[in-house]
Amino acid sequence: MVSKKRGYYTPSEISLHNCSGDCWVSVFGKVYDLTELLASNKGPLCQPIIQFAGEDVSNWFDENTRDVKTQWDAETSLVSSFLPHGRFLHVPPIEPVSNWRTDFGAPWWRDEKLCIGSLSQSTRKIRVVNTLTHQEALLEVCSEETMEQILDRYMDFNAHASSYTWKTLDEGDFRPLDMQKTLHDNGIPNESNEFEKLRIAEDFYTPVVHLYFDDDLTVQ
Repeated sequence: MVSKKRGYYTPSEISLHNCSGDCWVSVFGKVYDLTELLASNKGPLCQPIIQFAGEDVSNWFDENTRDVKTQWDAETSLVSSFLPHGRFLHVPPIEPVSNWRTDFGAPWWRDEKLCIGSLSQSTRKIRVVNTLTHQEALLEVCSEETMEQILDRYMDFNAHASSYTWKTLDEGDFRPLDMQKTLHDNGIPNESNEFEKLRIAEDFYTPVVHLYFDDDLTVQ
């Protein structure tokens, strides 16, 4: 389970938050935590969101307007919201009603306070090898993340990860990685698609990052 805020999230991380008591969704590359919103707005308008908790719901919205998709109603000759899964929170009713509240401010899909980060456009796996303990960890990371952000992910496996120099094997020599750059910018391209086309097992092309112990300055 994701226990801290990150700049980027993988689809698999978002999928873990898939119920009314822990609800994340993504819309056009942004990730929204709707848990508290659902808790304070019980009722049928929450159900479509709960049904798709942990998923991307960009198809509910118009890419140009960034608002709910609309449709032409031939019977009423009016433009109304297109809601194949039912009306949900902050979508106005088709007809005027007296109990429709408009004091919520921005609808949740436009509320930056509910946005907790971005959905990664591409994820990849790396194997992190601790040369001191010989322990290995397989991480799924976001291609947009710097090595420093990847280190933060690895803290779940080793709380003292900052006490290591991160290196990659490059033409027979172990080269230190720039922690402010991404894997790609460190000369570790994502070649998974090419290898998958060749039907080569993942173990053969997953990049390996080696951790060399410096000094445990993180001990409190």
